[in-house]
Amino acid sequence: MHSLIEIDPQKAGMDGSLLSKAIDFAIKNESSMDRNIGAALEKGHFEEPWPIGKTIGPVKSRKAGSGVILRSGQLVKTWGDTEYVDMTFSISKSYLSLCMGIAVKDGIIPDIHAPIKDIVKDGGFDSDQNKDITWAHMLQLTSEWEGTLWDKPDWIDHYRDVMGDTTHAEKRGSKRTLQPPGSYWEYNDVRVNQLSFALMRAFGRSLPEVLQERIMGPIGASKTWEWHGYENSWLELNGKKIQSVSGGAHWGGGLWISTKDHARVGQLMLNKGRWNDEEIIPEKWIEECTTPCSIAPFYGYLWWLNDLRNGLLSGTPKSAYCAMGVGTQVIYVDPENDVVVVARWIEQDKVSEFLRMVLASIEK
Repeated sequence: MHSLIEIDPQKAGMDGSLLSKAIDFAIKNESSMDRNIGAALEKGHFEEPWPIGKTIGPVKSRKAGSGVILRSGQLVKTWGDTEYVDMTFSISKSYLSLCMGIAVKDGIIPDIHAPIKDIVKDGGFDSDQNKDITWAHMLQLTSEWEGTLWDKPDWIDHYRDVMGDTTHAEKRGSKRTLQPPGSYWEYNDVRVNQLSFALMRAFGRSLPEVLQERIMGPIGASKTWEWHGYENSWLELNGKKIQSVSGGAHWGGGLWISTKDHARVGQLMLNKGRWNDEEIIPEKWIEECTTPCSIAPFYGYLWWLNDLRNGLLSGTPKSAYCAMGVGTQVIYVDPENDVVVVARWIEQDKVSEFLRMVLASIEK
């Protein structure tokens, strides 16, 4: 899978006409999110109180939907502009988990179940609420970390709706009572940004450098991708001015990347961390990323898993999982069918139907 040359779907055991129908469905159900992302955020896409919810990182306008379908590592179908470097929102989180896999592989973080403060001694994990937080808590979104980072307080994401649950919509952006680390699951971008910051400190270098050198370079990705933080997330580390990158584009920033490069990363996951017989990320780490959190079985280490409470993947194999970002954008990984699907800018409530249409094209 060096050059991603498209092959005839039949050679991959897929029905080309059914695949075309699935792609037409994806195109027809393009996201209603404003193509001017800056305007979408300013209009309050994340429904946060102003001015605390203001954008503090770079943004760029998106294109129409695009996608890539791979089977057995071969390129079967594409649509849209697959080379365009688009904002990717929370798919950035899953890339963060891959950088963590490198830290574990290198022994930089010998035990992800140990408190972060054992390695990161910058004060961010010194309080009574934060002192017992482990790397695993942060990866599973169960940390209950308390604090303010880059002028964003953790409570800005309390009561956040991710999968269509509007139970607490009226409480969004208000404080709730925090629980002990590991006992409460919450999708919280401030905490993911704190994880990114801590991981950068553990490496002693910028995460984009790590990602390029250890993952994107070895798997033959383009060099067009960018990973941004915020205007106020710069600091001096080991004599260099570097930026702490964000785990999403909630307030701008995040990973900006082409659809084809996403597909390579999806294939790396499907290959259990190997590329051309070389171990890029340990297989054990890929397994841990896709192991259900005990209190949130729809989530692993910054990857979404197939669980009844996650309607996004309904009707796909239990072993399937994905990275997901606002818009909706997904990197769908399906070990059972040897399939990777990247789909960008499709309505969230249409994703599972689209994926089922793709899988229906597989010739039995």
